[in-house]
Amino acid sequence: MAHTVVRAKPASTTGAPKKAGRLPRAAVHHPWWFALPAIVVFAGFFLVPNLLNFYYPFTNWSSYHADIAFTGLDNLRTIADDGSLLRAIRTTLLYALLAAVFQNAFGLVLALLLEDDTRFNRFFRAVFFLPVLISALATGYVFQALLDQDGALNSVLGTDVPWLGSTTWTPVVVTLIHGWKWMGLAMLIYLAGLKGIPGDMLEAARMDGAGPWRTFWSVRWPMLAPAVTFNVTTALIGSMNTFDIVQATTGGGPAAATEVFNIYMFRIFGQGLYAQASAMSLVLFLAVVAVAIPLVVGLRRREQTL
Repeated sequence: MAHTVVRAKPASTTGAPKKAGRLPRAAVHHPWWFALPAIVVFAGFFLVPNLLNFYYPFTNWSSYHADIAFTGLDNLRTIADDGSLLRAIRTTLLYALLAAVFQNAFGLVLALLLEDDTRFNRFFRAVFFLPVLISALATGYVFQALLDQDGALNSVLGTDVPWLGSTTWTPVVVTLIHGWKWMGLAMLIYLAGLKGIPGDMLEAARMDGAGPWRTFWSVRWPMLAPAVTFNVTTALIGSMNTFDIVQATTGGGPAAATEVFNIYMFRIFGQGLYAQASAMSLVLFLAVVAVAIPLVVGLRRREQTL
């Protein structure tokens, strides 16, 4: 008996490929209310409190008033006449300047020392970055225990030095702690800047007879301008908003020598003078803006000229 074999017709390879069909609208449409929980959290914990911070400084909000009434500039006049405002501004600016210097100096030195990509350097890069990951409050308490007059450092040295008891040197000590805490971040930024310098530029400098110092000052330092801009700006703005390290180490003392803006604000708020604390917060915001804008503009111009 003869068998009939039916062969499948091969698919044509000459025609244009079929376009994939569009997915149904329901498969690609995401309802806007999926983002509603995130929007509520953002508005409740960030947007609304920040907007209210532009209203409460002009009211009599405190634990001593049942109602909140508009009082104009009374709170700003009170904190200005008190004399503590100018002292807090001076202390905050001095703290920010010293902290930025120490943080960038430590970070740059570490970046230069650990620039070569060896196993030893990679290990110590991680070691020096660890303080960035530690809570700033915990860092402050550890150093407070170390530097107390009856603390571990004096016990080891056999001395009785009040490391945190001098109105002259305590601000320097606290800013050194701040610089130590954040030097790992500055180190990484400077390392990225150093790695981005073209090797042929460094080779050309060596062939011209430039030594290590001359090469650094004439070639590497100008090429690090973007890293300097980022590190200096973030260090200054971050240290102007400091609270936890100072609160844990000195609490603003001795004799208000380290009472930066946020410490003073915390003290006023603890007294139930909420509107005055909000006025301090507004003044701090304006001070940060007044420092940050000229600083960023100046550093960006420096990048263009180098």
